[in-house]
Amino acid sequence: MSEPTVNRPVGRRTFVLGTAAAAGTAALAGPLAQAASAASFGYRDDGSNYVVDTGASLVFKVSKTNGDLTSLVYKGTEYQGYGGKNSHIESGLGTSTVTIRQSGSTILISVAYGTLRHYYAARSGENNVYLWTNRADTSVASTRFILRVKAGLFLNDQPDSYTYAPTTIEASDVFAKSDGQTRSKHYSKLRVVDYDYIGWSANGVGLWIVRSNHEKASGGPFYRSLLRHQSADGGGLYEILHYAQNQTEDERFGLQGPYVIALTDGGAPSSSLFPGTLTTPWADSLGISGYVAASGRGRVAGVGITGRNTAYPYTVGLANAAAQYWGSARSSDGYFSIAGVLPGTYTLTVYKSELAVHSTSVTVTAGGTTTLNSIAIPSSNDPGNASAIWRINDWTGTPSGFKNADLMTYAHPSDVRAAAWTGNVVIGSGTETSAFPCYLWKDVNSGLLVYFKLTAAQAAAAHTLRIGVTTAYANGRPQVVVNDTWTSAIPSPPTQPSTRSLTNGSYRGNNHTFTYSVPASAWRTDTGQYNTLKINIVSGSGTTAYLSAGTSIDALDLLT
Repeated sequence: MSEPTVNRPVGRRTFVLGTAAAAGTAALAGPLAQAASAASFGYRDDGSNYVVDTGASLVFKVSKTNGDLTSLVYKGTEYQGYGGKNSHIESGLGTSTVTIRQSGSTILISVAYGTLRHYYAARSGENNVYLWTNRADTSVASTRFILRVKAGLFLNDQPDSYTYAPTTIEASDVFAKSDGQTRSKHYSKLRVVDYDYIGWSANGVGLWIVRSNHEKASGGPFYRSLLRHQSADGGGLYEILHYAQNQTEDERFGLQGPYVIALTDGGAPSSSLFPGTLTTPWADSLGISGYVAASGRGRVAGVGITGRNTAYPYTVGLANAAAQYWGSARSSDGYFSIAGVLPGTYTLTVYKSELAVHSTSVTVTAGGTTTLNSIAIPSSNDPGNASAIWRINDWTGTPSGFKNADLMTYAHPSDVRAAAWTGNVVIGSGTETSAFPCYLWKDVNSGLLVYFKLTAAQAAAAHTLRIGVTTAYANGRPQVVVNDTWTSAIPSPPTQPSTRSLTNGSYRGNNHTFTYSVPASAWRTDTGQYNTLKINIVSGSGTTAYLSAGTSIDALDLLT
C-alpha cells in the first residue's frame, strides 16, 4: 500500500473535508443541528457510550465510563482499536466523569479525571474530531494521546513500522529485519518543526492526526519523539507533549490543543487545520478549562536579524516555564512573526540551524504586538566565526554532514545501511566531515584518530581545541590525547538527558562545547610530520556496544 507524505506539504493544498451528509444515515435520537449540509448531525446515548454523528461521513463513540474513544467509523468502516485497546490519553484513564452537550453546530464531550480535563468536539458537516487536553500536574504520567488503529488497514514497511521486523535487538522497541534493516516506533525522522500532520493514506482514505501548536509541550521546535507506529496488531498515531525519552526541559502544564483527528478521501488534511493556521472562535464560549481565545493572546514580530550565516536557516523561539513557541526567520533579512502567544515574559532565542546564537527577554501582552528592532547576533556568539587552523563540520548544533548522521534519525546504529563506525580522519583530504562518524561510543569507536599538519609558527604556540556535542548517553564525553605525549584532563559531564537517544532516532540534547588548552610542547616541530589527535570517550556508566557511553558530535576545530 502507498506510503503517505508526513512532511510539511509544499504549497499546502487545501482539501475540502466532509461537507456533505452521509447518504442513507438515519437521524439519531437526541439534540440535532439541522444544517442543510449535515442533517444527521447530533448525538445519542447507547448506554455505554456517547455516539456522535458529525453529519458527514464520520460517526465516533466516547465511553461514558472512562472517556476512551471506543469507535471511529468513517464511511461505514471501523478504524479504531486493536488488541482490545481503545484510543485514549496516556494508557487510559480510570473511572471518569463524562458529559456531553450541544451548542448549535458544535458537540462537546468533556472528560474529568482527577485534575485532568480532556475534550472531544465535533462540528456539523466535518469529518474531524477536535481534541484538547488540560493536564494540571503529574497525577497522569505524561501527556500523550494515542489513536489506536485496526490492523490491516494501513500496513507499511517504513522505519517506524515493525510489522516485518521480528527480531528484537534493543529493549522491547527496536527490531531488525532479516535483511539487516532496523525498525522502531521511535524512527519518525521528524522534528516537531518539520511536520503539521502524521498518518496514512490507502484505498481512498486518509487518516491523520494534525498536531497542536505544542505550546504546553517540552523540548522546543527541534524535539524528536515517536509519532506513529505500525505492527501486525495494528497502528498508532500520537500527539505527544511530554515523553520520557531524551527530554531537555521540565514539563509544562495546562490546556493544550486543539489537535485534530482528520479523515479524508485519501488526500492530506486541510491546511486550515494546521498549527498556526487553525482558528477556533466557535470554541471560545464552550467553557473548556484553561482555554484562552485569540483576543487574550499577543504577537512578537522582529524586523530582521543581522549577523546571520545565510547558508543556514534561522529559527526564533520563545519559552518560559508556562509555554513555548517558535517561528522561522525570513532568509532574506531575518524578519519573523510569532502569533497566538499567551501573555507573559519569555526568553527569546535565535537558533542557527539548531545552535542557540543569541538570546534576550521579551514581554507579550494580550491583544498586542511586541515589535523588536533588528536583532544583531554578536560575531563571538557563533563559534563558526572563530579563526581556525582546521575545522571539521560547521557549528550548527546538529551532527548533520558527519558519517551516518541522516540515517540515525530513522535507524539503529547497527543497521546494515550504516557505514563503518571506525576509521581515521585526515585533515586536508577533502573527506574530513564525511569520514568522521556522527556518534562516538566508548565500546565502539573510541580512540578515533585525526591526522593534521602544522606550520613551524603554528607548532611553536599553544592552541585551543574545541569539540561540540549535541547530546550524550550515560555521561559519555571526550578526553583527548595529542601525539601520545599530552593527555587532557577528563572533563566534567554536561547536563544531558538520562534516557536513550543515540539508538532511538534522536541526537537532540543540550548543545555543549568542550575546550582543551593544548600546550606548544605537545606539537611535533617537524612540519613534514602529521600530528595525531586521539579522541577517547570516557565514562563509568553505560553498558556495552551501542548502549555504552556515547556522544553526538556537532563540530570540532583547532583555533589559531
